[in-house]
Amino acid sequence: MEVSSELGRLRRLHRLRALKPAAGLDFTSNDYLGLASHPALREAISSALDNDRVVGAGGSRLLRGHHEAHEELEEFAAKFFSVERALYFGSGFIANFALFTTLAGRHDAVVFDERIHASVKEGIHAAPAARYRAGHNDLQSFADEIARARNDGAREIFIAVESVYSMDGDLAPLQGLSALAEESGATLVVDEAHATGIFGQRGRGLGEMCQTPRWITLHTCGKALGVSGALVCAKSDVIEYLINKARPFIYSTAPPPFLARAVKRALELVDEEPWRRERVLKLAALAHSELNGEAQFAGSQIIPVIIGDDETALSVADGVQKQGFDVRAIRPPTIPEGTSRLRVAIHATHSEDVIKELAAAIRSARK
Repeated sequence: MEVSSELGRLRRLHRLRALKPAAGLDFTSNDYLGLASHPALREAISSALDNDRVVGAGGSRLLRGHHEAHEELEEFAAKFFSVERALYFGSGFIANFALFTTLAGRHDAVVFDERIHASVKEGIHAAPAARYRAGHNDLQSFADEIARARNDGAREIFIAVESVYSMDGDLAPLQGLSALAEESGATLVVDEAHATGIFGQRGRGLGEMCQTPRWITLHTCGKALGVSGALVCAKSDVIEYLINKARPFIYSTAPPPFLARAVKRALELVDEEPWRRERVLKLAALAHSELNGEAQFAGSQIIPVIIGDDETALSVADGVQKQGFDVRAIRPPTIPEGTSRLRVAIHATHSEDVIKELAAAIRSARK
């Protein structure tokens, strides 16, 4: 590929991306509960550095990089999410990549939602398993693709979905998908990245009340939990298999122990401060009401304001930013063609007045 010509093409299409520092009031990050700046997490990290006396893990988990902090986090997370075992990865992307490249073999199949996150798609494409794309949140489409995979001779079938979709904010029909998994003997892999800490009666995710032994769940730690990394939760034999076979786990330096301490403390805060998850969804409903038809709302803290073409979306985002709000434009290929948008992320730390001011800024910028 000719690098300069490709950059020129992206520039002409208004799709050239650039790193931009945070500025203005945050309506962009995934710090939904406001834990990233919580004093309890700073204290957990400071205490870990003093007591563990290391900054980096020093190696992969299988080569001296396995620390007491990792073990304590995984034991706590297994109890927290009511699963047999949990395994801590350095990022959600690596965890998803590891899951599908390790578990889905050449005689298997993966049926995935067409709007699944890029990390899952990369894992699926790198795996030797057959791939079947299902319509977004369409249970009949999933049933049809599962049947097609079985007819094609698939031994094991994995159903891959997000519980809350990162760019649309809508919720997966997990009960229906779980029933499909049971009926077909498939394994349901649920990425709870944008639901962890927020959804469920106790903030365990959207699948909190309907999880079965056929489920594998992934809970990222760098969004509502405010830290970094990801926890894969599953039956003991699945976790044991990942430890022994997942190349992204085996050949990666372990996450720093102080981050594991901080993630454990963040999980504790989910229970200690339930007002945060209650407030963020209440504020999201207010934001939708204030936008008065400007935005789609599917019940989550992620609210897309669909603009259409790329250039206009960038222009509207710039107008909102000039009024003091950090809201970014999202463009293809992250989302489908013709649906460029503002992605508004609501936080528990926002005030009702600020929500109203943001809505006014968006309306003003669109005009």
